[in-house]
Amino acid sequence: MSEEALIQPGQHATAEEWAVFEKRLRTEQERRIAVNRLAHYRPYAKQREFHTAGSLPVYERLFMAGNQLGKTFAGAAETSFHLTGRYPDWWEGRRWDRPITGIGGSESSELTRDGMQRLLVGSPKIEADWGTGYIPKDCLLDWSRKNGVADALDSVTVKHVNGGASTFSFKSYDQGRAKWQANTVDWVWFDEEPPQDVYSEGITRTTATGGSSIMTFTPLLGMSQVVRRFLSEKDEHRRVTTMTINDAEHISAEERMRIIARYPEHEREARANGVPILGSGVIFPIADSRILIPPFALPAHWPGINGIDFGWDHPTAAAQLRWDRDNDIVYLVREHRLSKATPKQHVGTIGDERSWGDYPWSYPHDGEVSDKGTGVALARQYKTAGLKMLGEHATNADGSNSVEAAVLDMLERMNDGRWKVFDGVCPLWMEEKRLYHRDEGKIVKEYDDLISASRYAMMMLRHARISRPRFDRFGFNTAGGPGRQATGTGEVNW
Repeated sequence: MSEEALIQPGQHATAEEWAVFEKRLRTEQERRIAVNRLAHYRPYAKQREFHTAGSLPVYERLFMAGNQLGKTFAGAAETSFHLTGRYPDWWEGRRWDRPITGIGGSESSELTRDGMQRLLVGSPKIEADWGTGYIPKDCLLDWSRKNGVADALDSVTVKHVNGGASTFSFKSYDQGRAKWQANTVDWVWFDEEPPQDVYSEGITRTTATGGSSIMTFTPLLGMSQVVRRFLSEKDEHRRVTTMTINDAEHISAEERMRIIARYPEHEREARANGVPILGSGVIFPIADSRILIPPFALPAHWPGINGIDFGWDHPTAAAQLRWDRDNDIVYLVREHRLSKATPKQHVGTIGDERSWGDYPWSYPHDGEVSDKGTGVALARQYKTAGLKMLGEHATNADGSNSVEAAVLDMLERMNDGRWKVFDGVCPLWMEEKRLYHRDEGKIVKEYDDLISASRYAMMMLRHARISRPRFDRFGFNTAGGPGRQATGTGEVNW
């Protein structure tokens, strides 16, 4: 700021002089933010979840989100953190303590320039603005231009906080797989969904370095090979984060409704909620708004039942249903999903009667098969650990264990308004619901752990019962849980 803009201590400035001073002060503040945007990046909860998911041993990540919700901003910010080594205090993802080599791109050189390059470097058309992207201006050491594409860069050189320089090269999918056959790299960023061959080539570049890759896109291509890799091929080195329009904190509830209404109906789930377009394959084609309901005080006389789906590499999942028997409405009010944990560890959470009550537990038929490691059936292990398991595996009212019949029952309830989900309490179940689909007519048994748990509970709804009240030494009901308080009125308060 120039000396003329300053008002000296003790100086009596006129209103006009103060206005000039404040304008120049704002301009200087905006300039400082513009040349160091990275320091001012404050991720939404879902963006931060995506960043944190990158801690090792995860090497491949997908940020699948709706349009204009901040997925590319998250990709640009994380790429800049790695290039510069300037990690914020809140960072819990992977870190490099040395300069790295990275590559990234989008569908074409023009789209790479207008998206990825713009967010990393600054406005492509104004060279004086380079250094106003997420790469801080004082870290942008050098760049080289791309031949044949106006204002596009081929690469940038970035100063690392621990000395030396990182490099990042800009690619595009329309160049074909061969152009992604660079030397080994530490970092790959795909902005928009890449073809399978380009994706495979890109992640192959990280094999020798133990590097990482991310993708940020709206899944408009449906259940493609790339999407299926993350949703259907479970692996401890791979993670997917889904972000819906409801997770975008800069969009008001009223504006969300207007935005969603503008999308073609068949694209709404993809563009608003980051859900692959599944067409006729979707199993629960019900708008979220039709089943979500704000949590409320649950009458103590409503019976309940829990369902559990056993797993190890894929998660063990649990869901709780409460039943308004008078109106025949089922409410999904609690969820739990966790991989690679023992029965005792799970029961440490879902066996807490203060939060989950003492409702019975429904389980699948394979729960009666002896576990290879212990020789004891899983249902028996969970019963020993403290859960009140039903005496038989889940069956429909007619005695069958047909998945199709149980799914149809759930769908009919959703259509009739007799299946409700507590909003904000069961977000993981909602994610699975949006992705639950068929392939060639058959239900795809992937990414359905909570759906399955709730289905087992639904199948055995006839065994739901009222929770036994628990009283403290003062005679008050101690039923409670997250966000609730014990009452003496016989009601459970959320």
